[in-house]
Amino acid sequence: MTTALVTGAQRGIGKAIALELARNGFDIAALDYEVTDALRAVVQEVEVLGRNAVALAADIGDIAGHERILDAAEKALGPLACLVNNAGVSVLQRGDLLDVTPESYDRCLDVNTRGTFFLTQAFARRMVRRHATPDSRRTIVTITSCSAVAASVARGEYCISKAGLSMASTLFALRLAQEHVDVYEVQPGLIETEMTAPSKSRYDAQIEAGLTAIRRWGRPDEVARVVAMLARQGLPYTVGQPIRVDGGLLISKF
Repeated sequence: MTTALVTGAQRGIGKAIALELARNGFDIAALDYEVTDALRAVVQEVEVLGRNAVALAADIGDIAGHERILDAAEKALGPLACLVNNAGVSVLQRGDLLDVTPESYDRCLDVNTRGTFFLTQAFARRMVRRHATPDSRRTIVTITSCSAVAASVARGEYCISKAGLSMASTLFALRLAQEHVDVYEVQPGLIETEMTAPSKSRYDAQIEAGLTAIRRWGRPDEVARVVAMLARQGLPYTVGQPIRVDGGLLISKF
């Protein structure tokens, strides 16, 4: 059996990733801030696909709880072989960069960057202790954002958190390559989810005018298919590549 821990798994991109990994033979530890009916539904959908699953609750910003998260996942499903860092938060309020509050800044950094960094560290330490062979299937996939690259002044603290997380993914990729752990970063662009719903009307016209080369919103399942390919080690002899699932949003063009 191959088991993956997916953070932020109850909806949107995280849910799609959990289900796509299940279709590709992974048992799923589905983690979110609390065990809701929506998270339980994800577990049920995974089980319908013929895989085992468990719903777990934790705030990844609370680094003291990271070992408990990993222990609970492995107690329920067996040794983990894949970590998908998907959980994240947005800004408390869009607005002028000069009005960003410490509360909103700290929230983004605590969850998106600090929390994810230390959860990855805890997972990586377990992988190193197990001395896997080159044939072992062990992967870490971190979902950052196009905002790790492209500046969005109205939500600067979010951009900063994702840029830092992008560098963290690169650093872990270099450190863990010799340990037979493949580390990747996925940068979604404009993906149609509940989180992006408030921005939809603003971006619809821009997409139609050519903001993206593929003139539509992306779907969570399209991100999920890329993550599953990486989790299956579908890019051999690669280290730390950031992979954009953005319809051409970040391509320089004029």
